[in-house]
Amino acid sequence: MKIKRISALISLMAVMIISTGCSIIESDKSSVNESAENSITEELTSTVKNPLTGEPGYNEKAVGKRPAAVMINNIKASLPQYGIDSADIIYELPVEGGITRLMGIYADYTNVPYICSVRSCRYYYPIIAHGMDAFYCHWGMDKTIALDTLNRLEIDRFDGNDSSLGAGTVFVRDAEREETYASEHTGALDGSELESAISEMGYRTEINEINKNGAFIFNSPDSPVIPEGSVCMKAELTFSPEYFSTFNYDREREAYLKFHSGTEQCDGKSGKQLAFKNVFALETEMSIRNAKKLLDIDLSGGDGYYISMGRAVPITWSKESDEDPIRFFDKNGNELTVNAGKSYIGFIESGEINLE
Repeated sequence: MKIKRISALISLMAVMIISTGCSIIESDKSSVNESAENSITEELTSTVKNPLTGEPGYNEKAVGKRPAAVMINNIKASLPQYGIDSADIIYELPVEGGITRLMGIYADYTNVPYICSVRSCRYYYPIIAHGMDAFYCHWGMDKTIALDTLNRLEIDRFDGNDSSLGAGTVFVRDAEREETYASEHTGALDGSELESAISEMGYRTEINEINKNGAFIFNSPDSPVIPEGSVCMKAELTFSPEYFSTFNYDREREAYLKFHSGTEQCDGKSGKQLAFKNVFALETEMSIRNAKKLLDIDLSGGDGYYISMGRAVPITWSKESDEDPIRFFDKNGNELTVNAGKSYIGFIESGEINLE
Protein backbone atom coordinates (compact mmCIF):
# COMPACT_ATOMS: atom_id res chain seq x y z
CA MET A 1 0.00 0.00 0.00
CA LYS A 2 1.56 3.31 -1.05
CA ILE A 3 1.30 6.28 1.20
CA LYS A 4 1.23 9.22 -1.19
CA ARG A 5 0.79 12.05 1.25
CA ILE A 6 3.08 12.10 4.26
CA SER A 7 1.26 15.17 5.53
CA ALA A 8 -1.91 13.12 5.83
CA LEU A 9 -0.07 10.62 8.00
CA ILE A 10 1.19 13.38 10.28
CA SER A 11 -2.32 14.84 10.56
CA LEU A 12 -3.70 11.44 11.50
CA MET A 13 -1.10 11.11 14.25
CA ALA A 14 -2.10 14.48 15.63
CA VAL A 15 -5.79 13.51 15.72
CA MET A 16 -4.96 10.28 17.54
CA ILE A 17 -2.95 12.13 20.17
CA ILE A 18 -5.72 14.66 20.79
CA SER A 19 -8.40 11.98 20.98
CA THR A 20 -6.64 10.12 23.80
CA GLY A 21 -6.16 13.18 25.97
CA CYS A 22 -2.45 12.39 26.13
CA SER A 23 0.37 14.48 24.79
CA ILE A 24 3.87 13.97 23.47
CA ILE A 25 6.60 15.51 25.57
CA GLU A 26 7.41 18.91 24.01
CA SER A 27 11.04 18.11 23.23
CA ASP A 28 10.00 15.01 21.30
CA LYS A 29 7.49 16.60 18.90
CA SER A 30 10.01 17.47 16.23
CA SER A 31 11.60 14.03 16.34
CA VAL A 32 8.20 12.36 15.91
CA ASN A 33 7.41 14.53 12.89
CA GLU A 34 10.83 13.83 11.40
CA SER A 35 10.31 10.12 11.97
CA ALA A 36 6.94 10.24 10.19
CA GLU A 37 8.42 12.15 7.27
CA ASN A 38 11.53 10.05 6.88
CA SER A 39 10.38 6.54 7.72
CA ILE A 40 7.54 5.30 5.53
CA THR A 41 7.17 6.14 1.88
CA GLU A 42 5.91 2.73 0.83
CA GLU A 43 4.56 0.03 3.08
CA LEU A 44 3.43 -3.51 2.38
CA THR A 45 0.76 -5.00 4.64
CA SER A 46 1.75 -8.51 5.66
CA THR A 47 -0.88 -11.19 6.14
CA VAL A 48 1.36 -12.90 8.70
CA LYS A 49 -0.14 -12.74 12.20
CA ASN A 50 1.64 -11.59 15.31
CA PRO A 51 1.96 -14.62 17.65
CA LEU A 52 1.19 -12.50 20.71
CA THR A 53 -1.75 -10.49 19.37
CA GLY A 54 -3.17 -12.58 16.51
CA GLU A 55 -3.22 -9.49 14.30
CA PRO A 56 -1.93 -9.37 10.70
CA GLY A 57 0.91 -7.13 9.55
CA TYR A 58 3.68 -8.99 11.37
CA ASN A 59 7.30 -9.05 10.25
CA GLU A 60 7.72 -12.27 8.25
CA LYS A 61 11.38 -12.51 9.25
CA ALA A 62 10.36 -12.65 12.92
CA VAL A 63 8.12 -15.70 12.49
CA GLY A 64 9.28 -18.50 14.75
CA LYS A 65 11.60 -16.25 16.75
CA ARG A 66 11.72 -15.54 20.47
CA PRO A 67 10.11 -12.44 21.99
CA ALA A 68 11.76 -9.92 24.28
CA ALA A 69 10.58 -9.11 27.82
CA VAL A 70 11.53 -5.76 29.36
CA MET A 71 11.12 -4.62 32.96
CA ILE A 72 9.48 -1.17 33.02
CA ASN A 73 9.31 1.29 35.88
CA ASN A 74 5.77 2.13 36.99
CA ILE A 75 6.34 4.25 40.07
CA LYS A 76 4.63 7.60 39.70
CA ALA A 77 7.87 9.57 39.96
CA SER A 78 9.16 7.83 36.81
CA LEU A 79 6.24 8.63 34.51
CA PRO A 80 5.70 8.86 31.61
CA GLN A 81 7.21 5.68 30.23
CA TYR A 82 8.64 5.46 26.72
CA GLY A 83 7.99 2.50 24.42
CA ILE A 84 5.14 0.87 26.34
CA ASP A 85 2.58 1.59 23.62
CA SER A 86 4.51 -0.81 21.35
CA ALA A 87 4.31 -3.78 23.74
CA ASP A 88 2.13 -6.65 22.53
CA ILE A 89 1.42 -7.87 26.07
CA ILE A 90 1.89 -6.01 29.35
CA TYR A 91 2.09 -7.78 32.68
CA GLU A 92 1.56 -5.86 35.91
CA LEU A 93 2.45 -7.25 39.34
CA PRO A 94 3.04 -5.59 42.70
CA VAL A 95 6.46 -5.17 44.23
CA GLU A 96 7.39 -4.00 47.72
CA GLY A 97 5.85 -0.86 49.16
CA GLY A 98 2.49 -1.16 47.45
CA ILE A 99 3.79 -0.05 44.04
CA THR A 100 3.68 -2.05 40.82
CA ARG A 101 6.09 -2.80 38.02
CA LEU A 102 5.34 -3.62 34.40
CA MET A 103 6.88 -6.17 32.08
CA GLY A 104 6.35 -5.47 28.40
CA ILE A 105 6.52 -8.37 25.94
CA TYR A 106 7.58 -7.54 22.37
CA ALA A 107 7.01 -10.33 19.85
CA ASP A 108 9.63 -9.15 17.34
CA TYR A 109 12.97 -8.82 19.12
CA THR A 110 14.43 -7.15 16.01
CA ASN A 111 11.98 -4.26 16.33
CA VAL A 112 11.94 -3.36 20.02
CA PRO A 113 11.58 0.41 20.59
CA TYR A 114 13.51 2.74 22.86
CA ILE A 115 12.14 1.94 26.32
CA CYS A 116 12.45 4.06 29.45
CA SER A 117 12.68 3.75 32.31
CA VAL A 118 13.93 0.20 32.80
CA ARG A 119 13.97 -1.22 36.31
CA SER A 120 15.16 -4.19 38.32
CA CYS A 121 14.12 -7.81 38.51
CA ARG A 122 11.93 -9.51 41.07
CA TYR A 123 11.96 -13.29 40.87
CA TYR A 124 8.42 -13.83 39.53
CA TYR A 125 8.94 -11.74 36.39
CA PRO A 126 11.68 -13.91 34.81
CA ILE A 127 9.62 -17.00 35.62
CA ILE A 128 6.79 -15.55 33.53
CA ALA A 129 9.22 -14.50 30.78
CA HIS A 130 10.88 -17.93 30.84
CA GLY A 131 7.49 -19.53 30.27
CA MET A 132 7.19 -17.46 27.09
CA ASP A 133 10.77 -18.31 26.02
CA ALA A 134 11.59 -14.59 26.00
CA PHE A 135 14.90 -12.76 26.24
CA TYR A 136 14.75 -10.99 29.61
CA CYS A 137 15.92 -7.37 29.93
CA HIS A 138 16.26 -5.66 33.31
CA TRP A 139 18.38 -3.13 35.19
CA GLY A 140 19.64 -4.80 38.35
CA MET A 141 17.88 -7.28 40.60
CA ASP A 142 17.08 -8.35 44.11
CA LYS A 143 20.32 -10.14 45.06
CA THR A 144 18.55 -12.96 46.90
CA ILE A 145 15.78 -15.02 45.32
CA ALA A 146 15.75 -13.02 42.04
CA LEU A 147 19.43 -13.69 41.40
CA ASP A 148 18.97 -17.32 42.40
CA THR A 149 16.05 -17.62 39.95
CA LEU A 150 17.98 -16.08 37.06
CA ASN A 151 20.89 -18.44 37.66
CA ARG A 152 18.75 -21.51 38.30
CA LEU A 153 16.76 -21.10 35.09
CA GLU A 154 19.83 -19.98 33.09
CA ILE A 155 17.82 -17.09 31.70
CA ASP A 156 19.08 -15.52 28.46
CA ARG A 157 19.15 -11.94 29.63
CA PHE A 158 20.57 -8.43 29.53
CA ASP A 159 21.29 -6.38 32.66
CA GLY A 160 21.87 -2.63 32.75
CA ASN A 161 24.15 -3.13 35.76
CA ASP A 162 26.46 -5.58 33.98
CA SER A 163 28.80 -4.52 31.15
CA SER A 164 29.02 -8.14 29.99
CA LEU A 165 25.22 -8.18 29.60
CA GLY A 166 24.56 -5.02 27.66
CA ALA A 167 25.31 -2.12 30.00
CA GLY A 168 26.60 0.77 27.90
CA THR A 169 25.30 -0.66 24.61
CA VAL A 170 21.80 -2.10 24.94
CA PHE A 171 21.31 0.01 28.07
CA VAL A 172 21.93 3.75 28.28
CA ARG A 173 21.06 6.71 30.47
CA ASP A 174 18.42 8.94 28.97
CA ALA A 175 20.14 12.32 28.57
CA GLU A 176 16.98 14.43 28.85
CA ARG A 177 15.78 12.63 31.96
CA GLU A 178 19.14 13.00 33.69
CA GLU A 179 18.44 16.72 33.93
CA THR A 180 15.20 16.38 35.91
CA TYR A 181 14.67 12.78 37.12
CA ALA A 182 16.32 10.79 39.89
CA SER A 183 19.01 8.47 38.53
CA GLU A 184 16.95 5.29 39.04
CA HIS A 185 14.35 6.67 36.63
CA THR A 186 16.76 7.43 33.76
CA GLY A 187 17.75 3.93 32.64
CA ALA A 188 16.71 3.09 29.09
CA LEU A 189 16.91 0.16 26.72
CA ASP A 190 17.95 1.04 23.17
CA GLY A 191 15.94 -1.54 21.26
CA SER A 192 17.85 -0.86 18.05
CA GLU A 193 20.90 -2.50 19.65
CA LEU A 194 19.13 -5.61 20.90
CA GLU A 195 19.35 -7.76 17.77
CA SER A 196 23.12 -7.39 17.45
CA ALA A 197 23.58 -7.91 21.20
CA ILE A 198 21.63 -11.18 21.05
CA SER A 199 23.85 -12.31 18.20
CA GLU A 200 27.02 -11.37 20.07
CA MET A 201 25.88 -13.28 23.14
CA GLY A 202 25.16 -16.34 21.02
CA TYR A 203 21.66 -16.69 22.41
CA ARG A 204 19.25 -19.05 20.67
CA THR A 205 16.77 -17.09 18.53
CA GLU A 206 14.32 -19.83 17.46
CA ILE A 207 11.25 -20.11 19.69
CA ASN A 208 10.94 -23.34 21.66
CA GLU A 209 8.40 -26.01 20.87
CA ILE A 210 5.96 -25.20 23.66
CA ASN A 211 5.57 -21.57 22.53
CA LYS A 212 5.68 -21.98 18.77
CA ASN A 213 1.90 -21.58 18.38
CA GLY A 214 1.79 -18.22 20.13
CA ALA A 215 0.48 -16.86 23.40
CA PHE A 216 -3.24 -17.60 22.94
CA ILE A 217 -5.84 -19.30 20.78
CA PHE A 218 -7.21 -16.33 18.85
CA ASN A 219 -10.52 -15.53 17.24
CA SER A 220 -10.33 -14.13 13.72
CA PRO A 221 -9.05 -10.52 13.82
CA ASP A 222 -11.94 -9.61 11.50
CA SER A 223 -14.57 -11.16 13.77
CA PRO A 224 -14.11 -10.35 17.47
CA VAL A 225 -16.39 -12.34 19.74
CA ILE A 226 -18.40 -10.85 22.59
CA PRO A 227 -17.83 -13.16 25.59
CA GLU A 228 -20.93 -14.66 27.22
CA GLY A 229 -20.52 -12.86 30.50
CA SER A 230 -21.60 -9.88 32.56
CA VAL A 231 -21.51 -6.34 31.20
CA CYS A 232 -18.18 -4.76 32.11
CA MET A 233 -17.64 -1.16 31.07
CA LYS A 234 -15.04 -0.60 33.78
CA ALA A 235 -12.58 -2.86 35.56
CA GLU A 236 -10.31 -1.82 38.41
CA LEU A 237 -7.45 -3.73 40.02
CA THR A 238 -6.47 -2.27 43.40
CA PHE A 239 -2.87 -3.17 44.20
CA SER A 240 -2.75 -0.69 47.09
CA PRO A 241 -4.59 2.51 48.07
CA GLU A 242 -2.12 4.57 46.03
CA TYR A 243 -1.64 2.18 43.09
CA PHE A 244 -4.58 0.89 41.10
CA SER A 245 -5.15 0.19 37.42
CA THR A 246 -8.47 1.14 35.83
CA PHE A 247 -9.75 0.07 32.41
CA ASN A 248 -12.63 1.97 30.80
CA TYR A 249 -14.28 0.44 27.77
CA ASP A 250 -14.29 2.53 24.58
CA ARG A 251 -17.12 1.23 22.40
CA GLU A 252 -15.85 2.90 19.24
CA ARG A 253 -12.37 1.43 19.53
CA GLU A 254 -13.61 -1.84 21.07
CA ALA A 255 -10.76 -1.58 23.55
CA TYR A 256 -10.16 -0.85 27.21
CA LEU A 257 -8.23 2.36 27.92
CA LYS A 258 -5.84 2.15 30.86
CA PHE A 259 -5.58 4.59 33.73
CA HIS A 260 -2.76 4.57 36.29
CA SER A 261 -4.14 5.42 39.74
CA GLY A 262 -6.79 7.70 38.25
CA THR A 263 -4.71 9.28 35.48
CA GLU A 264 -4.53 8.31 31.81
CA GLN A 265 -1.50 6.07 31.30
CA CYS A 266 0.23 7.28 28.16
CA ASP A 267 3.39 6.58 26.22
CA GLY A 268 5.61 9.65 26.55
CA LYS A 269 6.93 9.29 23.00
CA SER A 270 3.83 8.39 20.96
CA GLY A 271 1.40 10.29 23.20
CA LYS A 272 -1.05 7.38 23.03
CA GLN A 273 -3.03 6.13 25.98
CA LEU A 274 -2.55 2.42 26.57
CA ALA A 275 -5.43 0.44 25.03
CA PHE A 276 -6.11 -3.30 25.25
CA LYS A 277 -8.45 -5.61 23.42
CA ASN A 278 -8.11 -8.12 26.24
CA VAL A 279 -7.78 -7.58 29.97
CA PHE A 280 -6.94 -10.52 32.24
CA ALA A 281 -7.39 -9.97 35.97
CA LEU A 282 -5.81 -12.96 37.72
CA GLU A 283 -6.30 -13.69 41.41
CA THR A 284 -3.50 -15.31 43.38
CA GLU A 285 -1.90 -15.60 46.82
CA MET A 286 0.71 -13.02 47.86
CA SER A 287 2.77 -12.66 51.02
CA ILE A 288 5.73 -10.71 52.37
CA ARG A 289 8.84 -12.89 52.52
CA ASN A 290 11.35 -10.89 54.61
CA ALA A 291 12.24 -7.66 56.39
CA LYS A 292 12.87 -5.96 53.04
CA LYS A 293 9.19 -6.57 52.29
CA LEU A 294 9.96 -8.50 49.13
CA LEU A 295 6.92 -10.43 47.94
CA ASP A 296 6.20 -14.05 47.29
CA ILE A 297 3.61 -14.44 44.53
CA ASP A 298 2.01 -17.77 43.68
CA LEU A 299 2.27 -18.36 39.93
CA SER A 300 0.85 -21.89 39.93
CA GLY A 301 -2.74 -20.88 39.16
CA GLY A 302 -6.05 -19.57 40.40
CA ASP A 303 -9.27 -17.87 39.40
CA GLY A 304 -9.78 -14.63 37.52
CA TYR A 305 -11.62 -12.80 34.78
CA TYR A 306 -11.26 -12.44 31.03
CA ILE A 307 -12.56 -9.02 29.97
CA SER A 308 -13.16 -8.04 26.34
CA MET A 309 -15.75 -6.30 24.16
CA GLY A 310 -17.61 -4.88 27.16
CA ARG A 311 -18.06 -8.22 28.91
CA ALA A 312 -16.33 -10.11 31.71
CA VAL A 313 -16.31 -13.88 32.20
CA PRO A 314 -14.91 -15.93 35.09
CA ILE A 315 -11.91 -18.05 34.14
CA THR A 316 -9.22 -20.18 35.72
CA TRP A 317 -5.52 -19.99 34.94
CA SER A 318 -2.50 -22.18 35.55
CA LYS A 319 1.25 -22.35 35.05
CA GLU A 320 2.32 -25.94 35.43
CA SER A 321 6.08 -25.35 35.68
CA ASP A 322 8.71 -22.64 35.32
CA GLU A 323 9.09 -23.62 31.67
CA ASP A 324 5.37 -23.60 30.87
CA PRO A 325 3.45 -20.52 29.72
CA ILE A 326 0.38 -19.35 31.57
CA ARG A 327 -2.76 -21.03 30.23
CA PHE A 328 -6.32 -19.74 30.55
CA PHE A 329 -9.49 -21.86 30.75
CA ASP A 330 -13.23 -21.21 30.53
CA LYS A 331 -15.86 -22.45 32.99
CA ASN A 332 -15.97 -25.82 31.21
CA GLY A 333 -12.23 -26.37 31.49
CA ASN A 334 -11.54 -25.70 27.83
CA GLU A 335 -8.60 -23.52 26.87
CA LEU A 336 -9.85 -19.97 26.39
CA THR A 337 -10.19 -18.43 22.94
CA VAL A 338 -9.48 -14.69 23.00
CA ASN A 339 -9.94 -11.78 20.64
CA ALA A 340 -7.07 -10.63 18.45
CA GLY A 341 -5.33 -7.57 19.84
CA LYS A 342 -3.07 -6.43 22.65
CA SER A 343 -3.48 -7.90 26.11
CA TYR A 344 -2.98 -6.71 29.68
CA ILE A 345 -2.40 -9.37 32.35
CA GLY A 346 -2.55 -8.23 35.97
CA PHE A 347 -1.94 -10.37 39.04
CA ILE A 348 -3.90 -9.26 42.09
CA GLU A 349 -4.89 -10.58 45.51
CA SER A 350 -8.37 -12.05 45.82
CA GLY A 351 -11.08 -9.49 46.51
CA GLU A 352 -9.22 -6.60 44.90
CA ILE A 353 -10.96 -6.71 41.49
CA ASN A 354 -13.94 -4.43 40.92
CA LEU A 355 -16.07 -4.84 37.78
CA GLU A 356 -18.79 -2.42 36.71
